[in-house]
Amino acid sequence: MIDIKEILEYIDPSDCSYQEWVNVGMALKHEGHTAADWDAWSARDGDRYHAGECFKKWATFEGTGTPVTGGTIVQMAKDRGWSPALSSDPGYSLDWDSVIQQDDVVIVDKGWVEGREIKEPVNWDPVKDLITYLETLFESDENVGYVTRSFERDGKYLPTKGCWDRTAGQLIDALIKCKGDIGAVLGDYNPEVGAWIRFNPLDGKGVKNDNVIDYRFALVESDSTDLEKQNAIIHELELPVACLVFSGKKSVHAIVRVDAVNYDEYRKRVDYLYTVCKKNGLEIDQQNKNPSRLSRMPGVIRAGRKQFLMETNIGKANWDEWREWIEAVNDDLPDPESLESVWDNLPALAAPLIDGVLRQGHKMLLAGPSKAGKSFSLIELCIAIAEGSSWFGWPCTRGRVLYVNLELDRASCLHRFKDVYQALGIKPEHLQNIDIWNLRGRSVPMDKLAPKLIRRAAKKDYIAIVIDPIYKVITGDENSADQMANFCNQFDKVCTELGVAVIYCHHHSKGSQGSKRSMDRASGSGVFARDPDALLDLIELDLPESLQKQQDDQMVCRICKDYLQRAGQLYKLSQDDQCSASRMTQTCRETFDDREYQCICDEINAARTAMQGRTAWRIEGTLREFPKFAPVNLWFDYPVHHVDNVGVLADVEPDGEVPAWKKAQEKRKPPGEKKAERKAAIETAYSACTIDGDVTVEALAEYMGTSEKTVRRKLKEHDSFVIENGIVKLRDKGQN
Repeated sequence: MIDIKEILEYIDPSDCSYQEWVNVGMALKHEGHTAADWDAWSARDGDRYHAGECFKKWATFEGTGTPVTGGTIVQMAKDRGWSPALSSDPGYSLDWDSVIQQDDVVIVDKGWVEGREIKEPVNWDPVKDLITYLETLFESDENVGYVTRSFERDGKYLPTKGCWDRTAGQLIDALIKCKGDIGAVLGDYNPEVGAWIRFNPLDGKGVKNDNVIDYRFALVESDSTDLEKQNAIIHELELPVACLVFSGKKSVHAIVRVDAVNYDEYRKRVDYLYTVCKKNGLEIDQQNKNPSRLSRMPGVIRAGRKQFLMETNIGKANWDEWREWIEAVNDDLPDPESLESVWDNLPALAAPLIDGVLRQGHKMLLAGPSKAGKSFSLIELCIAIAEGSSWFGWPCTRGRVLYVNLELDRASCLHRFKDVYQALGIKPEHLQNIDIWNLRGRSVPMDKLAPKLIRRAAKKDYIAIVIDPIYKVITGDENSADQMANFCNQFDKVCTELGVAVIYCHHHSKGSQGSKRSMDRASGSGVFARDPDALLDLIELDLPESLQKQQDDQMVCRICKDYLQRAGQLYKLSQDDQCSASRMTQTCRETFDDREYQCICDEINAARTAMQGRTAWRIEGTLREFPKFAPVNLWFDYPVHHVDNVGVLADVEPDGEVPAWKKAQEKRKPPGEKKAERKAAIETAYSACTIDGDVTVEALAEYMGTSEKTVRRKLKEHDSFVIENGIVKLRDKGQN
C-alpha cells in the first residue's frame, strides 16, 4: 500500500506552482487525509506559506465528477525522482518480466563499521573554507544561490529563498576583501541557526529545479545515522565527494559528483546513489533529492558549533569511476583456487551430450550457407537427444531439449518436426522430451531474451537448448568483436544458470567459402568461431558430372533390379549387366508389358527428380574438449541428412575449392578417359530415351543437344549398340 504522506516528502512545495499546490490539497482530501497534513507540508515553503490559508482553501474543495486523486501526488513525486519499490509482502508475485532485486551494492558491513572521528579545526579560517567550497563546486561565471536569513515557525528555524544574483567569481572577490567578515558579503546570519548554500549553479532567475543550469552534484545527508558512522561510511563507499561539510549539529553534508546531462538522468543517478547508501547503512534524508536543494554553508557558526569544510575531492574522481568500482566490488566471480589443492581430487568432467563433440553445459555453433538445411539438422539433433539416438553418426545422450524457434510460424515448425521424424524412420517414443518455444514475430534481443529464457526453462530439467537462428536476436554490429563478445556472453549465462548445453546456428559470410578454414566461414566477427566449445561447419560439395551420372545409373539399376527380381527374371543377367543402366532398362522393356514398363519408367523419373534436388555436404569441426574428427560427408535429401557411409563423397572438393591445376587437368584428359566419358554419355542418353519407347537417332541427338551425325559416330564408337531401320538397339551378345 502506497503511503501518500510519505511520498509527499519527495515533493518540495517551494518547487510547485500554485495549481500544483492546490492539486496536492485536493488529492489529500480525496484520499481521506486532513487539512493539517496539507498545512504541515505547505509550511516547508517559508516564503509563500501563510498560516491558516490551507484550512480556508480546504473548505472550498467540495469534489467534482473528475476528482483530483492520490495518483496526482504519485505522478508529481515520480517527476521529482521517486520510484516505487517492490513489495516486501511474501505474497508479492513476480511477472515473467519482473526484475529480481539483489543486494548487489553492499560494500560496508553495517555491523562492524567503525566510526570515523570528526575533529573541529582549532585554527579555523571561515573565509578560506567558503572560498575553497566555491572554487571547488562552481565556475567563476556561474550564479550561486545562498541563504543567510531565516524565520521561526513552531519552534523550528527555516530558511528563506535567499539570494541568487551573484556569481561565484564575484563572491570570491568580495570574500577576499572582507577581512574575515562573511556577513559583510552575504548578509548577517543568525548564529543560532547558521546559513545555507545551493550546491548546483543557477541561471540567476530563481532557485527552483528549473533554474539549475548544470546537474553536477547531489547531497548525501543523514540525520538518523550516528555522526561518526556517517563519516566512516562515506569514506568506505568511496563516494566521489567534491566537498564534505560538517553541518554544525548531527550530520555531515557530502556534495557528491553525479555529472548528469539532464534532469531525468540526475534523478536516476541520485536514486542509485541513495540506494547504495541505504543498503550500506546510511539512511538518507529523501527530501534532499532535488538539484536545487540547500546544504549547510561552511564558514559560519550554528548554535556555538562550526559549520566547517572537512575535506574536498575525496573518494573516486567522478561518477562513472565510482559506479564501475561499486559494481566491480560486488561481482559474483569465484575466487582463484590453488591447483595444488585439487590436484589429487579433480572434479569430474561434464558428461558428453554429443559423443566426441560436445559436453553437457557447453556451447555449440552450427554454421553454414543458406539452404544447407541447418534448421533441419538442428531438428534432427533435437530428435536424436530426445530419443537417445545418433546424429550424423555421433551418439547422443537422451534427455529433455528445448527448441527456440525464431524463424518459422508455429504450424510450419510443428509439421517440420513430424516430417523429419518420419523421414528418419524413427519411432516417436519420447515426444515428451521435446519442448518448442515459438517466438516468430515476438523475438527480442538476446540480452533481453536470456533472462526470460532462464525463467521459463528453470526446473524443466533440459539438457540442451537449441536457438534457431541467432541472427534474429543479435544485438549490435555482428562485425564488432566487443559487441559480439557481449552478445555471446548471454549464451554463457544460460549455460551457467541452467546447466544446459546451448546450441545455435549462424549463416556463412558472402562469397566462396571453399578456400577458408571452417572456423572463418561464419559471418561477422571471429568471436563467433572462437567463443563456442564446438564449432561445426557445413560446406557444400561440388558434385562432378561423372559422380552424378554414377549415382543416376545406380538408381536406375536398383529400380530395375527390384522389378526383375520380383518377376524371377534377374538370373538371366550377369553381374556386369546388372551394373549397366542401359542393359537393365532394355531387359525390363523386353520382359514386361507396356503397362508394367511404364510403371518402371515413372518410378525412375520420380527418383531422378528427387536426386536432382539432392545436395552433398561436408561437416568439419573445431573442438575445444575433444580431438578433431575426420570430416563427415552428408547427402541432404529433403527434409533430412544422410551420412555417406559408402564413401563416394570422400574425394569430392567443396564448392569453390577445385584448384586451378585440377581444372587444367580436366581439360587435358587422356584419350582413353575421354572415350570412356563419351561412352558413358551415350549410355545415359539411351537409358533416358527408352522411357518413351523405341530409341531413335533423332531422339538421342535431341537429348544430347548435338547433331545426328555426331550421335551416329558415337554409337559406332560404342560397340554395344546397333542401328536397325533408324532404331537404336543394344547389340546382342555374340552379334557383330
